[in-house]
Amino acid sequence: MKEKPSSTTRRNFIKNTAMASSIFIVPRHVLGGPGYLAPSDRLHLAAIGSGGKGASDIANASVDGRERVVALCDVDFSGSAKQTVERFPKAKLFNDYREMLDKMKGIDAVTISTPDHVHGPAAAYAMGLGKHVYVQKPLTHNIREARILTQMARDKKVVTQMGNQGGSNPLLGMVQKWIDSGALGKITKVEIWTNRPVWPQGYAMPAPDPASKPADLDWNLWLGPAPMKPYTPNLHPFNWRGWWDYGTGALGDVGCHLVDIPYRTLKLGYPTSAECSVGTVFSQMWTPDYHPEGCPASSFITLTYEATEKTGSPLIMTWSDGGIRPSHPEIIPADSDIGGPGSFNGVLIHGENGVISTNINDSSPLTPKLYLNDGTTEFGPEVEDMPEPEYGHQRKWVDACKAGFGSEEHLGLTSSFDYAGPMTETVLMGNLAIRSFMLRRENPEGQMEFYGRRKLLWDGDNMKITNFEDANQFVTRTYREGWEM
Repeated sequence: MKEKPSSTTRRNFIKNTAMASSIFIVPRHVLGGPGYLAPSDRLHLAAIGSGGKGASDIANASVDGRERVVALCDVDFSGSAKQTVERFPKAKLFNDYREMLDKMKGIDAVTISTPDHVHGPAAAYAMGLGKHVYVQKPLTHNIREARILTQMARDKKVVTQMGNQGGSNPLLGMVQKWIDSGALGKITKVEIWTNRPVWPQGYAMPAPDPASKPADLDWNLWLGPAPMKPYTPNLHPFNWRGWWDYGTGALGDVGCHLVDIPYRTLKLGYPTSAECSVGTVFSQMWTPDYHPEGCPASSFITLTYEATEKTGSPLIMTWSDGGIRPSHPEIIPADSDIGGPGSFNGVLIHGENGVISTNINDSSPLTPKLYLNDGTTEFGPEVEDMPEPEYGHQRKWVDACKAGFGSEEHLGLTSSFDYAGPMTETVLMGNLAIRSFMLRRENPEGQMEFYGRRKLLWDGDNMKITNFEDANQFVTRTYREGWEM
């Protein structure tokens, strides 16, 4: 859609007003920094990934039409993105986000809700052009990308938010209060678990079948930075999650919701070590299935952290997926759920004086519960009051974009990249451990050996495994030409 012709564009009007006013007084939008818009202005929004989760992200960011959606990008507008087009009929449509951002100069902010492998390159491209960005979880596909985006947001002075909307849940304040009160005493262990994957995972990659490609799907653009290969069924639009070229497995799907709770409330930093084991599937006697191109059906991961002011002790964090959950603590009644309803997902924070139990932090009822050894208990509500979608997570980001970088609204965001970047690195460290665990080679006796099955020591400041060089290949990845970052 063409913008209304004018001798003074909206951006130039703001800029010129600032220059004229600066003779007498510094206006508030100058103090807000680059990209500041007066609250009365309508933010010009675009979506990269307009179907699925992208549909709700851009809808919530529009704040019921308060803001203006000027462009939509998707590799297949015949799927669920079609509803977004109907919702924003004046938005201009693109298949390639690079073309959209190059042509639509008036875009202020972008929601990015693609498969995981496109998050980093798309966010870097948008921020490089000075756009504010909202990026679905996990922030990136690998640790290096998370580190780049975190620094880039500061350098470009853009307002950022990751889509772990539970970070804006006010009930997290109840968990933080229990932690801050010291009720648990020294905190030594956190256990996190999930019933994911709930999509096909742990088997061989499906064979390519170019003839079955949907007519409206731009497969080349869907692959983006991933290696070129013929169209492969059962990847788009959702089952890509279980393959390393595109997804980040169970950890990537819900880790930024679950890990967020202890990472945030305990003020954790980089882990110091990581190790894991994965479930083994035998389709034939004595010969384990081996599909390193994909995520395993289940895994168990252990991360260690140095003591923080909140823990008072070095901390061990464990993660289990594939439906494997920790033992039921003695302090919690045997007929009570741990974590969320049915104990399908949850977090247990163990201290010397008791346990905190919570559900997944993704707009599900958080149901925080405190159990102390002296018999004291305190429970949050079973049903949450959520007066706006997803705790206003996208709306708060939009308000911060309009207030400007460094504003009170910006600093009040719960998942700007200053926080979301390091937290995502913790999540992705688990995947690094899984992929290292699956490394194998032929030994001198002609047998295949798994040589990466060891505890990995992590130097977070230098972003490096210090005791097993081959694991460092998973800190980053190789990019297809034209999609580098």
